[in-house]
Amino acid sequence: MKKTYNIEVDCANCAQKMEDAANTVEGIIKATVSFMTQKMNVEFAEGVNEKNVMKEVLKACKKVEDDCEIEF
Repeated sequence: MKKTYNIEVDCANCAQKMEDAANTVEGIIKATVSFMTQKMNVEFAEGVNEKNVMKEVLKACKKVEDDCEIEF
């Protein structure tokens, strides 16, 4: 399953850090973050609970960018 989320990120470098962090979370096949569109595209592994995975993604992203926000 693929979904797109609105995010708040301050710069392209921060977006890359968030993307790298999101891709470490179990249940994520691939995550991409666009600073220009302020969007995160996520492809989930089959059978995962999307909301639980996104909570873990947010935790991982806040470790590298403590003021980031992801709307899910």
